[in-house]
Amino acid sequence: MKIKLSLLFIAIISYSNGISQNKTKHNDLPIIGTWELISATSTQKDSTFSTFDPKVKMIKIINPDHFAFFVHDLTMGKEPNPKFSAGAGRYTLVNDTYTEYLEYFSNRAWENNKFEFKVSIKNDTLIQQGVEKVEKLGVDRIITEKYKRIRN
Repeated sequence: MKIKLSLLFIAIISYSNGISQNKTKHNDLPIIGTWELISATSTQKDSTFSTFDPKVKMIKIINPDHFAFFVHDLTMGKEPNPKFSAGAGRYTLVNDTYTEYLEYFSNRAWENNKFEFKVSIKNDTLIQQGVEKVEKLGVDRIITEKYKRIRN
């Protein structure tokens, strides 16, 4: 009886591992890596404008289950108001729907929010577009961000 239970347990674990591996395999988008922001736009009430600031650098790091992003000024903090922000959290990717669950951010009012994007990858460019909405801050806009892969 113990052997049958052990075999059943092994079979269940093997089956569960197979299911989780299949979920990963169905996502054909090679999103894991390090990405640098190369352009960004925001659309609010029929107005679209660039939010990309060439005076700062932003990178996004995506591993199999978490993301993190870092933004800092290119003057090494020597300007009157040095810029630095960072955020991180879990994410899911189902087909082309990439959802970030922002758990940590230097501006704490953004934490514990979910942001859903449609993503595509063309050559070494990741494009994500979706709604950025934080009710308590009055933020409600469509954003489009393009990132260039800098490391796998």
